[in-house]
Amino acid sequence: MDQGSSAQYRSVFRPGLFDGQRIWVTGGGSGIGRCVAHELAALGAELVISGRSADKLQRVADEIGADGGRCSWRAFDIRDEQAVQTNVAAVLIERGPVQGLVNNAGGQFPAPLMAISKRGFEAVVANNLTGGFLMMRELFTQCLQGQGGGAIVNMTADFRNGMPGMAHSGAARAGMSNLTMSAACEWAHAGVRVNAVAPGWVASSGMDSYGPAIQPLIRQLKEHVPLRRLASEAEVSAAIVFLLSPAAAFISGVTLPIDGAASLGSPLFPRPAEGGNAPFEGFHRASTPEVLK
Repeated sequence: MDQGSSAQYRSVFRPGLFDGQRIWVTGGGSGIGRCVAHELAALGAELVISGRSADKLQRVADEIGADGGRCSWRAFDIRDEQAVQTNVAAVLIERGPVQGLVNNAGGQFPAPLMAISKRGFEAVVANNLTGGFLMMRELFTQCLQGQGGGAIVNMTADFRNGMPGMAHSGAARAGMSNLTMSAACEWAHAGVRVNAVAPGWVASSGMDSYGPAIQPLIRQLKEHVPLRRLASEAEVSAAIVFLLSPAAAFISGVTLPIDGAASLGSPLFPRPAEGGNAPFEGFHRASTPEVLK
């Protein structure tokens, strides 16, 4: 679609749901993070987005501003403990308290387990687990624990049956799911809820980051999904928004799969060649990844 400011995000949630709230989205410069930031801004939240690319963050902040929302950004690496501490402190001073965190930043590369170096393994774990832990801890200790509550939604992935070909990411994502459960228990006394989402295959810009050898596989992914399609970014965003919302006030410590039932089933039960359902396409600035065109 990518219709620009002439359209508005078509969220299923009520207007003004997050009025007066400030929500931080890591990895907000592209893909799912960009979509989540747009939906939250459309629902009244003041956004703080972060990532490593200032250009991408500025572009998303400009988009949100053109659509009538409020968004500031900070460029830093969530794997850097000092940078996380410094930037969280700066946002709290400059913008005020933060009520929600979407721990979306991450990344990985495809490789067989035997070919992954120690450095590569640790880099992916730092991207998808350690950095998220640092963001959670700093926002909790510097802000959330003293304000009577808040909500955190972490990003994992469909690791239920392992992640052959991306074992480093699978290990990190499983760790994030377990970390979510531990934090939900430890921080409940402060009124802080911690949940996670586990998307399967999502038609987002991240698909274009993989090389030519992987692209034919990406085009075949929908054949392995019982709903016979990939998820839209807006479908992942809607689940995150729900978990941040008051409707999820008694939900904490869960990891919600968003995979079209791809993690379920048996070879004894054949998957139909056609059928499924229509996607929810609420994001007015969404565009189809080049690899899927």
